[in-house]
Amino acid sequence: MTFFNEKIDRLNTASVKWEATKEIFGETDLWPMWVADMDFKPPQAVIEAIKKRADHGVFGYTFIPESTKQAIAAWVSKRHSWTIDGSWLLYCSGVVQAISTAIQAFTEEGDRVLLQSPVYTPFFEMIKQNNRTVVNSPLILEGNQYRIDFAAFDEELKKGCKLFLLCSPHNPGGRVWTKDELLQMGELCLKYNCLILSDEIHSDLVYKEYKHTPIASITEALSENVITCIAPSKTFNLAGLQASVAIIKNNTLRKQFDDTLKRQGFFTLNTFGIIAMEAAYLEGEAWLEKLMAYLQDNKQYVLNFLQENLPEITCIDSEGTYLLWLDCRKLGLSDQELRASLLQKGRLALEPGTKYGLGGEGFVRMNIACPKEHVIEGLNRLKMAFK
Repeated sequence: MTFFNEKIDRLNTASVKWEATKEIFGETDLWPMWVADMDFKPPQAVIEAIKKRADHGVFGYTFIPESTKQAIAAWVSKRHSWTIDGSWLLYCSGVVQAISTAIQAFTEEGDRVLLQSPVYTPFFEMIKQNNRTVVNSPLILEGNQYRIDFAAFDEELKKGCKLFLLCSPHNPGGRVWTKDELLQMGELCLKYNCLILSDEIHSDLVYKEYKHTPIASITEALSENVITCIAPSKTFNLAGLQASVAIIKNNTLRKQFDDTLKRQGFFTLNTFGIIAMEAAYLEGEAWLEKLMAYLQDNKQYVLNFLQENLPEITCIDSEGTYLLWLDCRKLGLSDQELRASLLQKGRLALEPGTKYGLGGEGFVRMNIACPKEHVIEGLNRLKMAFK
């Protein structure tokens, strides 16, 4: 675990997390536990692969080799028990680009696109920026866990939705949807002829008691009605290398998606994104297992700290991701007061829950993918903010 305890100075690297707080929060000198990247180096095999390619010294046009496709397929098979073919794969700079591409490829302006709040902010942004209509079927917080309101979900689909954006595992709530939940959502989408884009970028970051199921893997019918988006960026802290994968079995859908990418002028991934993705999927598993144990320990530390020092703040039961969704509603503060206390008294940068749509009021999101010492400092600042 000593690897993950290493403190790495990320200043002067154009780090959004550490150096963009003035732009995002209006304040400098904040302790950053907000945007979803890690303060850890990736597996050494990834670093060595990048160094080796850099030492070659020539960086001309690069295609995505068969070995990369095989590495992706082998990873998905081993980690998620889903057999895919390399011919199903298309590539984007990131999952957000893939979401926007799918919206452009499979819907028209004004069409209704379904999501479930509170949810990852770009879901809303990509729908709106492409002039589609946001349709929300909010999740229900029951006890300390989110569940799906299937009656409301059915009702919105019945009114007509061209596309459903699924967040699986869920960001920010940390739910790892069960196979039964996924099947029920998938069958409703099939019933009402609604395509599914499943954002599964956090699929590798699941705690031991739980199992991620790719929704496209459940039935043959679903495999033909789902665009699955994955990436090594969250799993191995490679977001800056801009590489993601869209898994599309349906030939017609894959061609439509690819045609839209070509209209955007997209050609291929950058050289180092390709190299890093292949190395991570081939040689990163042992590193990931150690990471998940470290994150589990960080999560438990947060839970214990809150119980002992800030019992008014509860953590939604997190089954996956390195993001904790903190319920601050018992503090009795407005979202503006919550923000002011965090920034001015605690000097702590957390994601405000209001960014995630209806149901996010009174919540904040905390990133615990950092050395434990960093987590401890953040929690002490959280205590200062509200004591």
